[in-house]
This record gives sequence, C-alpha cells and structure tokens, in this order.
Amino acid sequence: MSYNNIVFEKDTLFLVTGGAGFIGSNLCEAILNLGYKVRCLDDLSTGSQANVDLFINHPDYSFIKGDIKDLNTCLEACEGVDYVLNQAAWGSVPRSLKMPLYYCANNIVGTLNMLEAARQKKVKKFVYASSSSVYGDGAELPKKEGREGNLLSPYAVTKRTIEEWAKQYTMHYGLDTYGLRYFNVFGRRQNPDGAYAAVIPKFITQLLHGEIPTINGDGKQSRDFTYIENVIEANLKACTAPSSAAGQVFNIASGTREYLIDIYYGLTSALGVEVQPVFRPDRPGDIKHSNADISRAREMLGYDPDWSFEQGIKEAINWYKNNL
Repeated sequence: MSYNNIVFEKDTLFLVTGGAGFIGSNLCEAILNLGYKVRCLDDLSTGSQANVDLFINHPDYSFIKGDIKDLNTCLEACEGVDYVLNQAAWGSVPRSLKMPLYYCANNIVGTLNMLEAARQKKVKKFVYASSSSVYGDGAELPKKEGREGNLLSPYAVTKRTIEEWAKQYTMHYGLDTYGLRYFNVFGRRQNPDGAYAAVIPKFITQLLHGEIPTINGDGKQSRDFTYIENVIEANLKACTAPSSAAGQVFNIASGTREYLIDIYYGLTSALGVEVQPVFRPDRPGDIKHSNADISRAREMLGYDPDWSFEQGIKEAINWYKNNL
C-alpha cells in the first residue's frame, strides 16, 4: 500500500475525530500500524464502542468520549496534536432532510469548533471529510472541483459550508486545511444496519442472510465507489502535502464508474445466490450519476489509489462473511 512509505516524525500524534466510525476507525488502525500515536474523539452517537475497544489496550491509542459541538472538548482534544483528521459528522442525505437543524449544529458548528481549536493549539495540518454530494445537480461527468451544481440536501449544504470555513481558516489564520470530497466509500467495518446504511454493506449482509434487498430507483444510477484503503492513503498524503495546496478541496475516489444494478448482480454471483431485488422510488436528494476527476488530488497531494473497485469488493465480501 502506497501510504506505508509515508514517514512522520517520531512520536507524531494524530487526532481522529469520529474515530469510532467506519472511516475514522480504519484511519486509527492504519496510523497505529505505521507506529504513530492516535487520539480518538467521538461522542458515539453514530460511531461504535466496538470500534474503540479494538484499540483501547494499544499503548499509542487514547479515547475521549466527547462532542465536537462543545468547543472546550475540541480544545482539550487538540492539545499537543500534530495533525487533525476530522471525520466527525452525521452522514445520510435522507436523514438530513428530516433533521436539518441537527445537521447544521453537528456538521457545521462542530467542524468550526474543531477548526478554531486546531488554530489555537497550533496544529500543523487540518484534514477534513467533505463529500461528493456538494456537486448537487451538476450534470457534468466526471465531477471536477470548481464545477459544482445546485445543492440537493441539507447534508450537502453542511459539507459545502465547511469547505468555505476551512478556506477562511487557511486564508486568515494560517491553518493549513485540506478538504477531501469522498465518493461512496466502502469497506470493512461499514455498518450494514439501519434505514440509512450504505448500499454495498447492506446488499452483502442481506444476501448472506437470505433477505431480499431493495434498490431505490431503477438501479441504473452510477457511483464512483471507493475502497477504504484509498481514503486512508488520501488522508495521510494530505498531511504531507505542501502548504501551497492548503485551503483547497480534492476529489477522493477511484476515478471509475459502476452502475448499481451491475453491482447487485455481481454480488449475487459472487455469493452464489439468485435473488431478485425489490425496486422502490428514487430517494429525494440523491444524485443520479457520480464519477470523479481525481487529477487535482494526484497532482497536489500525490494521491494514487492502489485499490480498484474489483479488488475492494472482494475484500469487503470476505470481511462481512467473517464478521457477521
């Protein structure tokens, strides 16, 4: 994996907010495996205690149960930190339509608290999770930074807003910020349960359990599905990126395009089952097609994703088979 060659100073301390979640816990694991220190901040509202317990006995891991909506908690968490990997946020487009005020408080105000805490504690670099949802109804493919459409959900509004706040902190306060626009990340430890679960783990677990999966829409929507290892690489490479790249946003994806219906039947074939899905109406706020231009991330971050969709989906299937 390309990030195994990234070297930081001895005793480097990373703060991973949302470190009990899917992406955050994988970041914690990768950093510990590289020999560096990790502090995890999570309120466990969507993260899992089990993802904390995986590392709690590791000598280089510490956990703070706290809320990014509280500035004092953020200041405490940033004490002595070299790099912040800010993953803490509530996801899900449909849920954001039902809870716009909470999404504003958690995703926007919470991230602003983290930016301010990082500034005050003189953190070297602040890397944060944005989303492909900021491209909204823009029809152009592949999606390219600077060519966004109309935002289609409160969730997308929160992600676009934090990008602008991060830019302000680079421009006025000298905090190097790097926004990573994730495109449909999947992989180990992604939660398959609940009404707002991501489609790949949900399909896999339903098929393994003999259930009939549901597809929203006709299945002909396309996505740039991105394996978790590529996202880990992007976060760590952002920490080594030059200050000339700070204040900008970067598409983090595989740069390919998969259709949902093809993924579904590929999974049934891989799992040796024959189950026809149930089709339901499109979900409000969903984007029909998504495919990323990753040239800016390649050029400015040195991002070079190792994992193809095909490699990633095989690993994901094996992980769910062994961990359900």
